[in-house]
Amino acid sequence: MPQLHVHLVPIFDEIVRRNPGESEFHQAAHEVLESLGPVVQKHPEYADAEVIRRLCEPERQIIFRVPWVDDAGRTQVNRGFRVEFNSALGPYKGGLRFHPSVNLGIVKFLGFEQIFKNALTGMPIGGGKGGSDFDPKGKSDAEVMRFCQSFMTELYRHIGEYTDVPAGDIGVGGREIGYLFGQYKRITNRYESGVLTGKGISWGGSLVRTESTGYGTVFFVDEMLRDHGDSFDGKRVVVSGSGNVATFAIEKVHQLGGRVVACSDSAGYVVDEDGIDLDLVKDIKNGRRGRISEYVNERTGAHYVDGGSIWDVPCDIALPSATQNELGADGAAALVRGGVKIVAEGANMPTTPDAIRVLREAGVMFAPGKAVNAGGVATSALEMQQNASRDSWTFEHTEERLSETMRAIHDRCLETADGYGTPGDYVVGANIAGFTRVADAMLALGVI
Repeated sequence: MPQLHVHLVPIFDEIVRRNPGESEFHQAAHEVLESLGPVVQKHPEYADAEVIRRLCEPERQIIFRVPWVDDAGRTQVNRGFRVEFNSALGPYKGGLRFHPSVNLGIVKFLGFEQIFKNALTGMPIGGGKGGSDFDPKGKSDAEVMRFCQSFMTELYRHIGEYTDVPAGDIGVGGREIGYLFGQYKRITNRYESGVLTGKGISWGGSLVRTESTGYGTVFFVDEMLRDHGDSFDGKRVVVSGSGNVATFAIEKVHQLGGRVVACSDSAGYVVDEDGIDLDLVKDIKNGRRGRISEYVNERTGAHYVDGGSIWDVPCDIALPSATQNELGADGAAALVRGGVKIVAEGANMPTTPDAIRVLREAGVMFAPGKAVNAGGVATSALEMQQNASRDSWTFEHTEERLSETMRAIHDRCLETADGYGTPGDYVVGANIAGFTRVADAMLALGVI
């Protein structure tokens, strides 16, 4: 790992000591801290007030049991989490992830990233994250409903439109948000629309919320290209994943003139040189809840690779949009050999530190998820605005607001990087811009 500023070494050592075994959280914290040396030198008041140390410790960590009954009448038990990390800028905001890999360290890393991501949007929202090791795959609607009702029976007491506003993430889509909101309403006897985002359009949701993370990712990359006098026209693009983020990233790339030639799921990936058929992918993954391997049964000329690495597919632009640490050093080296010019993170921390180093040494432009995929939470904040005013905006108006937000985040990253002597470094720009906004608020609020 790169060397930290001398003031930051004991802070990172304390993070590792107080959070044993939470490697993803350690990785996320180190990635931010390694950017903050120039900030500590320029603003000693942050160090004097121990802002960085305070920011790295969650304000609240909630762990709870989630018992539920499956269709066979057997009682199952999962574990639920909500890490309310920092509320200096506003109520905690961040998704819920339902996946077998979820543990406290995963949720903590996601919540930590969310602080800076939310700050970059310029909106009044703090950072948090939650979830469970429950796996919705293979479960009936009735089982998912019973699990969500049990999960919310504990979570409801910790959230609220002015306290903590969860949304969806991996494994939590419109179905799960509906069941969660229904139970919240049932328990509290309040139709508090602003307590959850990602709701259905007919009952308080926002147009573009489903598309927002994928669209926002592509809007950000479009700004990177524009900054170099280029566009998506004719570009070969590889998008890992085939879930919500990947699906709508593919859609927007095609709308802007690019061609996505490969996408994946946890079992393997498909390559279609004519361009991925998005309607077919949506039908397989959302309609049938099937595997991406089914794609080649209906698409002449496409081929499927079982396992392997999607990063072996040559491309101009790569958008890792599946899960954390999916792109390692070997994958990065393969992308470099394949001629990649831009790697932008559609997922949360999908690129390992070693992979980032390989990309940077090769001169590849790299943009981190806390900036690139902030479109999801930005549109969640727009949903909160609509809920608060009992309003509903058109798709076009909301998409334009999203586009404006992503342009502003892109420009904020570059301006900050320039101001701290690292022109063009999106990682440094995103980390410092997000940090300073939160840090200034923490100083203003005193030691709390």
